[in-house]
Amino acid sequence: MELVVGRVAKSHGVRGELVVEVRTDAPEERFAPGATLRGRLPKSKQTRPYTVESAREHSGRLLVFLDGIADRTAADALRGMLFVIDSADLPPTEDPDEYYDHELEGLAVQLTDGTHVGEVTEVLHSAAGELLSVRAADDGREILIPFVLAIVPTVSIADRLVVIDPPEGLLDPE
Repeated sequence: MELVVGRVAKSHGVRGELVVEVRTDAPEERFAPGATLRGRLPKSKQTRPYTVESAREHSGRLLVFLDGIADRTAADALRGMLFVIDSADLPPTEDPDEYYDHELEGLAVQLTDGTHVGEVTEVLHSAAGELLSVRAADDGREILIPFVLAIVPTVSIADRLVVIDPPEGLLDPE
């Protein structure tokens, strides 16, 4: 399975630098000078390798120089490109309470009494913390569940199950 670790937002300056929206917890590893990234342009299934020349943080985003991208025109041609890795290349998490997003997506969600609620479709990262986006089993609506221990006491990757204990009203349709 491919996982996105960054997205080219736009070019920066005239020398081929790229503004990259980071989508990884380890940008210092993924975008380290000399690292090879696989890039996929929008509407393409093909990836091609790019080597990182340099990377620096700027206004909450990463500015990256790639080998062979030497001017604004070449950088502009990469707008929207996704940098991807294979999930098999990820090291196992050392903390038993930490999960990669792709490990949670597709898990069944149920209440502590066993009532089926739905399925995790996405993990959303916000300034306030992580949210599980769950497609409700009964009507298909999206339910956003704060991914905190008080509400999500159990996650079992082996059982493909997330158990929730939501506060009153969290699951009610609006």
